[in-house]
Amino acid sequence: MRKILAFAGSTRAGSFNRLLVTIAAAGARAAGAEVTEINLRDFPMPLFDQDLEAASGLPENAKKFKALLRAHDGFLIASPEYNSSVTGVLKNAIDWASRVEEENEPSLVAYTGKVAAICSASPGGLGGLRALVHLRSILGNIGVLVLPDQVSISSAYEAFEESGALKDPRKQKQVAALGKSLAELLAKLQP
Repeated sequence: MRKILAFAGSTRAGSFNRLLVTIAAAGARAAGAEVTEINLRDFPMPLFDQDLEAASGLPENAKKFKALLRAHDGFLIASPEYNSSVTGVLKNAIDWASRVEEENEPSLVAYTGKVAAICSASPGGLGGLRALVHLRSILGNIGVLVLPDQVSISSAYEAFEESGALKDPRKQKQVAALGKSLAELLAKLQP
Protein backbone atom coordinates (compact mmCIF):
# COMPACT_ATOMS: atom_id res chain seq x y z
CA MET A 1 0.00 0.00 0.00
CA ARG A 2 1.21 3.50 -0.76
CA LYS A 3 2.24 5.31 2.42
CA ILE A 4 2.07 9.09 2.62
CA LEU A 5 3.22 11.36 5.43
CA ALA A 6 1.14 14.56 5.66
CA PHE A 7 2.14 17.63 7.62
CA ALA A 8 2.04 21.41 7.66
CA GLY A 9 4.92 23.81 8.11
CA SER A 10 3.04 25.52 10.93
CA THR A 11 2.74 24.69 14.60
CA ARG A 12 0.12 27.38 15.29
CA ALA A 13 -3.11 26.29 16.94
CA GLY A 14 -5.81 26.69 14.31
CA SER A 15 -3.30 26.58 11.46
CA PHE A 16 -4.92 27.02 8.05
CA ASN A 17 -2.22 24.86 6.53
CA ARG A 18 -3.00 21.97 8.85
CA LEU A 19 -6.63 22.24 7.73
CA LEU A 20 -5.45 22.27 4.12
CA VAL A 21 -3.19 19.23 4.45
CA THR A 22 -6.07 17.33 6.09
CA ILE A 23 -8.19 17.94 2.98
CA ALA A 24 -5.37 16.71 0.73
CA ALA A 25 -4.86 13.69 3.00
CA ALA A 26 -8.54 12.78 2.65
CA GLY A 27 -8.12 12.84 -1.14
CA ALA A 28 -5.12 10.51 -0.88
CA ARG A 29 -7.00 8.13 1.41
CA ALA A 30 -9.96 8.06 -0.98
CA ALA A 31 -7.51 7.00 -3.70
CA GLY A 32 -6.34 4.05 -1.58
CA ALA A 33 -3.24 5.44 0.16
CA GLU A 34 -2.39 4.94 3.81
CA VAL A 35 -1.85 8.45 5.21
CA THR A 36 -0.18 9.41 8.47
CA GLU A 37 -0.89 12.98 9.55
CA ILE A 38 1.52 14.58 11.99
CA ASN A 39 1.91 17.97 13.64
CA LEU A 40 5.46 19.36 13.72
CA ARG A 41 4.59 20.77 17.16
CA ASP A 42 4.89 17.18 18.42
CA PHE A 43 8.51 17.08 17.21
CA PRO A 44 10.20 20.16 18.69
CA MET A 45 13.80 20.46 17.53
CA PRO A 46 16.52 22.95 18.35
CA LEU A 47 17.69 25.19 15.54
CA PHE A 48 20.05 23.24 13.34
CA ASP A 49 23.57 23.64 14.69
CA GLN A 50 26.45 21.58 13.33
CA ASP A 51 28.36 21.95 16.63
CA LEU A 52 25.37 20.53 18.51
CA GLU A 53 25.16 17.70 15.98
CA ALA A 54 28.88 16.97 16.35
CA ALA A 55 28.61 16.91 20.15
CA SER A 56 25.34 15.01 20.56
CA GLY A 57 24.23 13.64 17.19
CA LEU A 58 20.71 14.15 15.94
CA PRO A 59 18.20 15.29 18.58
CA GLU A 60 15.67 12.60 19.51
CA ASN A 61 12.75 14.35 17.78
CA ALA A 62 14.81 14.83 14.62
CA LYS A 63 15.45 11.07 14.62
CA LYS A 64 11.73 10.39 15.05
CA PHE A 65 10.79 12.77 12.24
CA LYS A 66 13.46 11.34 9.96
CA ALA A 67 12.24 7.79 10.70
CA LEU A 68 8.72 8.82 9.69
CA LEU A 69 9.99 10.32 6.43
CA ARG A 70 11.94 7.14 5.70
CA ALA A 71 8.92 4.92 6.41
CA HIS A 72 6.72 6.69 3.85
CA ASP A 73 6.77 6.71 0.05
CA GLY A 74 5.55 10.27 -0.37
CA PHE A 75 4.77 13.50 1.40
CA LEU A 76 1.86 15.94 1.45
CA ILE A 77 3.16 19.27 2.71
CA ALA A 78 1.19 22.46 3.30
CA SER A 79 3.48 25.43 3.78
CA PRO A 80 2.57 28.83 5.16
CA GLU A 81 4.43 31.80 3.73
CA TYR A 82 6.61 33.79 6.12
CA ASN A 83 8.36 36.77 4.57
CA SER A 84 8.05 35.32 1.05
CA SER A 85 9.46 31.90 1.97
CA VAL A 86 8.87 28.74 4.01
CA THR A 87 8.59 28.83 7.77
CA GLY A 88 11.60 28.39 9.99
CA VAL A 89 10.04 25.36 11.67
CA LEU A 90 9.57 23.60 8.32
CA LYS A 91 13.06 24.40 7.02
CA ASN A 92 14.61 23.36 10.33
CA ALA A 93 12.79 20.00 10.33
CA ILE A 94 13.84 19.36 6.72
CA ASP A 95 17.45 20.28 7.55
CA TRP A 96 17.74 18.02 10.60
CA ALA A 97 16.24 15.05 8.74
CA SER A 98 18.71 15.55 5.90
CA ARG A 99 21.68 14.75 8.15
CA VAL A 100 23.47 11.40 8.15
CA GLU A 101 22.67 9.55 11.34
CA GLU A 102 24.78 6.40 11.10
CA GLU A 103 28.04 5.36 9.51
CA ASN A 104 27.55 4.04 5.95
CA GLU A 105 24.07 5.61 5.75
CA PRO A 106 23.36 6.93 2.24
CA SER A 107 23.18 10.69 1.96
CA LEU A 108 19.66 12.17 2.10
CA VAL A 109 18.15 8.74 2.77
CA ALA A 110 14.92 10.26 4.13
CA TYR A 111 14.30 12.12 0.86
CA THR A 112 15.93 10.51 -2.15
CA GLY A 113 13.41 8.85 -4.44
CA LYS A 114 10.37 10.14 -2.54
CA VAL A 115 7.49 12.04 -4.17
CA ALA A 116 5.75 15.11 -2.73
CA ALA A 117 2.69 17.22 -3.37
CA ILE A 118 2.68 20.75 -2.00
CA CYS A 119 0.03 23.33 -1.19
CA SER A 120 -0.35 26.49 0.84
CA ALA A 121 -2.84 28.76 2.53
CA SER A 122 -2.12 32.34 3.47
CA PRO A 123 -4.04 35.45 4.51
CA GLY A 124 -2.34 37.29 1.64
CA GLY A 125 -3.54 37.62 -1.92
CA LEU A 126 -1.02 35.15 -3.36
CA GLY A 127 -2.03 32.35 -1.02
CA GLY A 128 1.51 31.40 -0.04
CA LEU A 129 2.64 30.91 -3.63
CA ARG A 130 6.10 32.41 -2.99
CA ALA A 131 6.75 29.88 -0.23
CA LEU A 132 5.88 27.02 -2.59
CA VAL A 133 8.53 28.20 -5.06
CA HIS A 134 11.14 27.88 -2.30
CA LEU A 135 9.75 24.61 -0.95
CA ARG A 136 9.79 23.09 -4.44
CA SER A 137 13.43 24.13 -4.85
CA ILE A 138 14.48 22.80 -1.42
CA LEU A 139 12.78 19.43 -1.94
CA GLY A 140 14.03 19.05 -5.51
CA ASN A 141 17.60 19.69 -4.41
CA ILE A 142 17.46 16.91 -1.81
CA GLY A 143 16.15 14.27 -4.20
CA VAL A 144 12.37 14.60 -3.84
CA LEU A 145 10.24 14.55 -6.98
CA VAL A 146 7.64 17.30 -6.53
CA LEU A 147 4.41 17.02 -8.50
CA PRO A 148 3.93 19.91 -10.92
CA ASP A 149 0.39 20.61 -9.67
CA GLN A 150 0.02 22.67 -6.50
CA VAL A 151 -2.77 24.63 -4.84
CA SER A 152 -2.60 28.01 -3.10
CA ILE A 153 -5.47 29.36 -1.03
CA SER A 154 -5.51 33.14 -0.63
CA SER A 155 -7.45 35.11 2.01
CA ALA A 156 -7.20 32.08 4.30
CA TYR A 157 -9.01 33.83 7.18
CA GLU A 158 -12.15 33.79 5.04
CA ALA A 159 -11.58 30.57 3.06
CA PHE A 160 -12.50 27.85 5.56
CA GLU A 161 -15.75 26.69 7.11
CA GLU A 162 -15.79 25.97 10.85
CA SER A 163 -15.75 22.28 9.91
CA GLY A 164 -12.34 22.72 8.28
CA ALA A 165 -13.64 22.39 4.74
CA LEU A 166 -13.01 25.10 2.18
CA LYS A 167 -15.98 27.34 1.43
CA ASP A 168 -15.22 27.24 -2.30
CA PRO A 169 -16.21 23.72 -3.51
CA ARG A 170 -13.91 24.06 -6.53
CA LYS A 171 -10.89 24.73 -4.29
CA GLN A 172 -11.94 21.88 -1.97
CA LYS A 173 -11.90 19.51 -4.96
CA GLN A 174 -8.52 20.86 -6.16
CA VAL A 175 -6.87 20.22 -2.80
CA ALA A 176 -8.39 16.73 -2.50
CA ALA A 177 -7.32 16.03 -6.09
CA LEU A 178 -3.74 16.95 -5.15
CA GLY A 179 -3.72 14.18 -2.55
CA LYS A 180 -5.37 11.81 -5.03
CA SER A 181 -2.74 12.60 -7.68
CA LEU A 182 0.07 11.83 -5.26
CA ALA A 183 -1.52 8.50 -4.26
CA GLU A 184 -2.11 7.53 -7.90
CA LEU A 185 1.44 8.37 -8.97
CA LEU A 186 2.90 6.41 -6.07
CA ALA A 187 0.74 3.44 -7.10
CA LYS A 188 2.16 3.61 -10.61
CA LEU A 189 5.73 3.81 -9.31
CA GLN A 190 5.42 0.84 -6.97
CA PRO A 191 6.15 -2.61 -8.38
